[in-house]
Amino acid sequence: MNQPNGTPSERIDAIFDRVCANGLRRGSVAGASDDQIDQMAAEQGVERVPEAVREVLRIMGVQSGLWLAGTAFGVGAMTAERKRHAVATLNGLENHELTDPRGLLALTAHQGYAYHVVDGADLGQDDPPVWDVVEGEGARKAWDSVSDWFAGTAPNVTDLRDMLEMMEEMGKQPPKWAEYVETRQS
Repeated sequence: MNQPNGTPSERIDAIFDRVCANGLRRGSVAGASDDQIDQMAAEQGVERVPEAVREVLRIMGVQSGLWLAGTAFGVGAMTAERKRHAVATLNGLENHELTDPRGLLALTAHQGYAYHVVDGADLGQDDPPVWDVVEGEGARKAWDSVSDWFAGTAPNVTDLRDMLEMMEEMGKQPPKWAEYVETRQS
């Protein structure tokens, strides 16, 4: 995905602004403080959080709303135990290309078998690649940067708005997630 130029923080902010311009309600997410981010990193045994990861967590590290729905994410969810599970998943694979799996930063966990991680060897980069690790299947570098990962995991708010409009036309009650989407102005 072609990302805007600028610092990793500016790229992350631009992606978030673009998704909000498409209808994501800004108040549907809640950001973490730098202290909360540092505490999560310390619990995972990581000394440095890349700038792009830090900015994502500043935006939605406490509550991610529709972003990564159904997936464990954020400062309260990404614990030392979840990191251990991600590392154990990597250890259970025949081979993988991560250089420093023990030093990885676990970003997400999905139902205990799939993880998005930053290789420990890449934590010195401001916008490092993100790996997709799936139990029994493998590990692959799925995104060239955290910015690409953030954009690639964004909710398709345009489609969700269309779905809500159809439901309204059909007289159906809106789902719980509708509160996270701005209605279109006529």
